[in-house]
Amino acid sequence: MSTTTNRETALRDGGSVDHRLARLLDTPFLARVVPHLAPETLHQLIQYRGLEACGELVTSATPAQLTSLLDLDLWRHAQPGRDEQFDVDRFGEWLEVLVDTGDSVAARTVAALDKHLVIEGLSRYLRVFDPGTFEPTESTDDESNDRNEMRSSETSGDVLECEVGGYLVRARRTDAWDAIVTLLVTLETERNDYFHAVMQGCRRLSNSRPEIDGLDDLLMAPEQHLHDVAIEREGRRSRYGYATPADARAFLQMARQPHAASAPTAPIAMNPIATAYFRATEEEADSPEGTSPGAPERAPHPDATDVSTRGDDDIPTTIEAVIELLAEAGVMPERPRALLEAADEDPRAARLPLLRRLMEFVLHHDETAYLTRSRELAFLANTLLAGSSVQSRRFTPQEASDAAACICNLGLEGWPARWPGATSNGASSPRELDTAMPPDAFLVDHDLVTAFEVGWSVLYKDVSLFVADQLISTLADLHCVDADTRRGLVALRRTLVKQREAGTPWLARDAADVLAMLDVTAWISVLGLLDECPIRPAALTAVLERRTTSVSATAFEFISTTAQIGDIRLFMRTLPGVLSG
Repeated sequence: MSTTTNRETALRDGGSVDHRLARLLDTPFLARVVPHLAPETLHQLIQYRGLEACGELVTSATPAQLTSLLDLDLWRHAQPGRDEQFDVDRFGEWLEVLVDTGDSVAARTVAALDKHLVIEGLSRYLRVFDPGTFEPTESTDDESNDRNEMRSSETSGDVLECEVGGYLVRARRTDAWDAIVTLLVTLETERNDYFHAVMQGCRRLSNSRPEIDGLDDLLMAPEQHLHDVAIEREGRRSRYGYATPADARAFLQMARQPHAASAPTAPIAMNPIATAYFRATEEEADSPEGTSPGAPERAPHPDATDVSTRGDDDIPTTIEAVIELLAEAGVMPERPRALLEAADEDPRAARLPLLRRLMEFVLHHDETAYLTRSRELAFLANTLLAGSSVQSRRFTPQEASDAAACICNLGLEGWPARWPGATSNGASSPRELDTAMPPDAFLVDHDLVTAFEVGWSVLYKDVSLFVADQLISTLADLHCVDADTRRGLVALRRTLVKQREAGTPWLARDAADVLAMLDVTAWISVLGLLDECPIRPAALTAVLERRTTSVSATAFEFISTTAQIGDIRLFMRTLPGVLSG
């Protein structure tokens, strides 16, 4: 069967997304397609199918793709919005999968990676010594220590160890040991220079000892090396347009208090963090190594053979099919254009009436502006992924994309009259700009980053802080017979007051569990509204509509219109009665 037929059959046939994706990629054509996929797409494939099922996929990637892929996959958020930590267990899984594809293939793949990353990963699994350090420098009658005695003095109990290429390798942990030894033996035989560079790096970390000089605040060599590896990763990702967790948190904090122009006609300077982001993506797009991660697909690495020289005309179509299947599976955000095209069927698009109308106009009248707005949406989604949380957990890519669009729509509805684009006659939103400019052309000259800042500020002031204030007032007047519940309510009010003064009311969410003892739907609703990224739970709608049917505790929608803000105010007015009843 031809590759075209395989692809068309995979899309057309029924069955699960997993089965269709497996059929689409289970062809010899895979090795030709992979070098043209964005690392983000490869990562979503691995996340969806499992790393153990993607050995061939990984070994078909270019060195640049693999580096970016590991930057995505080997780091984990300890907490939503916090700095990411190196995942040692995941590194071991990668080594086992690579070795399973073949010793030589694994050695070739690893040798193409940054040696500092490999040293960091291996040093967590083993210690490396020069066997010569265990040999006595002189032999005398009074000295009977031998190599085995010195080895024993370095460890306690039975420890796995072996000699590879003149180095003594001793296990720190036993998982992935066989794969690591196999890899090192093959590297020593086939990639000797790289092998020695890695082993010398591991040996330096193995022999690290703190100096007795009073400088206790200095990092020891292993911690310093990990810090350096993390900094190198952040630098690479910044060049591809990713926001670091620190930058994302700073941007979101600044956006809660958006700046205004000093005069109605003065231009607004874009947030400096956003400015740096777009400068980095432009520099990366101008370089021969790739394009920004916000693009639907990344340009192939220079090492990859050009499609036109092979006649693989089917590659772009296959890439499109892979992305569509991942989007259908819900593990990859849809592109802005896809959201516009699906507006009649997709309820998410229906919640964005203003943004959709303005983006649709830009799409058909100014391609450059449309691409710029799309990059801005990608930046905002990346920022939410890196620096914020929803329901006290990390956003999924699709949720971050949806939330960014909803917050922009809310910001466009509440665009301040004193800012550029609003007319001198007091228009307060794009809908009222009839006398100054066609409303539909608003996004030709105005950016979505500023619109997001307006919407994010509205969520903070009119939802997070408003709900906290109203709940504090409600709790002060709420009387409860049960002593335990009463103590819980007092503790909640105390925590709310503290976090409200700090400007972080979402940190009081855990204390709100006591509300579940009074009314579960009210408790679920308050948790959603107190979130760092406030949401509108389905339970809130049920309270307003006085529904008595069952309601999903996890169902919610992002706040995208001022009408929804009005519903939230109405809910907070009814809350005292709900909790008292």
